[in-house]
Amino acid sequence: MDPSDLVSFDSLLSAEELDLRDRVRSFVRSAIRPNVARWYEDAYFPLELVPELARLGLLGMHLQGYGCAGRSAVEYGLAAAELEAGDSGIRTFVSVQGSLAMTAISRHGSEAQKQEWLPRMAVGEAIGCFGLTEPTAGSDPSSMRTFARRDGTDWIISGTKRWIGLASVADVAVIWAQTDDAVRGFVVPTSVHGFTAAPIEPKLSMRASIQCDLGLDDVRVPEDAVLPGAVGLRGPFTCLNEARYGIVWGAMGAARDAFEDALEYSRERLQFGRPLAGYQLTQEKLVDMALEINKGFLLALHLGRLKDAGGLEPHQISVGKLNNCREAIAICREARTILGGNGITLDYSPLRHANNLESVRTYEGTDEVHTLILGQRLTGEGAFR
Repeated sequence: MDPSDLVSFDSLLSAEELDLRDRVRSFVRSAIRPNVARWYEDAYFPLELVPELARLGLLGMHLQGYGCAGRSAVEYGLAAAELEAGDSGIRTFVSVQGSLAMTAISRHGSEAQKQEWLPRMAVGEAIGCFGLTEPTAGSDPSSMRTFARRDGTDWIISGTKRWIGLASVADVAVIWAQTDDAVRGFVVPTSVHGFTAAPIEPKLSMRASIQCDLGLDDVRVPEDAVLPGAVGLRGPFTCLNEARYGIVWGAMGAARDAFEDALEYSRERLQFGRPLAGYQLTQEKLVDMALEINKGFLLALHLGRLKDAGGLEPHQISVGKLNNCREAIAICREARTILGGNGITLDYSPLRHANNLESVRTYEGTDEVHTLILGQRLTGEGAFR
């Protein structure tokens, strides 16, 4: 049983869900944890893990057909939690590949686009990225300046994107651009002339991950590069909701891992002749952290069951993303206090997780954006402008 589990959480899961969770957990413990401190220190993303993630069926795992695993939303969430217990950068790779790039093609693409890209992406032979955010258009994608204009039967795309995960190692980019009619999505091979990607560095967060600035300098693509099923911002938002859902689970995975490090340390570290775990103040910290972890996972599971039943609404994803990111970062910071000075080293996970969660808390909608989504739901009044 997980040390933080106070409510018999596993009893709420099926045998198939537990098997998937345990296989991913075992992979994280054997392949990620022994190496993640070095990856983080060296700002290195381990591309060598991609074939292993594919063999586990984690790339586009919630999608049906085209070589995808067709797993449930709850199974995807459980996998996300385990991956982020290893590091946010690893879970982010699976999210960018599956929840963003592959979902865009699966939901909005033509049959030819699906056949060309999804089978290769599911087995890790092709990596995708998702180009929505811009230097001056983060929380307000409607103000994006990237523009696609027609030139005969082709499209020419010009603009810049920022904070685009995996772009420098991607084979295909889903690029969102304004057109004369509406925002449209384009499937763009990264080898085309005029496409450039430069990793953003140095970073204080998500160091074992890749985020890039993109340049689109008169990138020419044919008519069949357009995602036919995506017209307007509803297209990218459906993909963002998939990614946000994974974060609801992933953030709690990071929190749980930080808690476990602090709990183990408190049992072993002697202070004034007794273990830290024997002091009331330490126990209060541990209890408060465990309570929020339990509540966060129960919320994630409830949202997952709703999603599998086809009843999950967008504002409910905002509930999970806002709450679980906010609580997870507080848990990781509190766990660091139990570790004392040792907690600022990469021998322990809490501060690394806390630093990563600064990014997780920001991308796919900041706290402020999700607060306004929920505020509008409660009051009926939009307060974004």
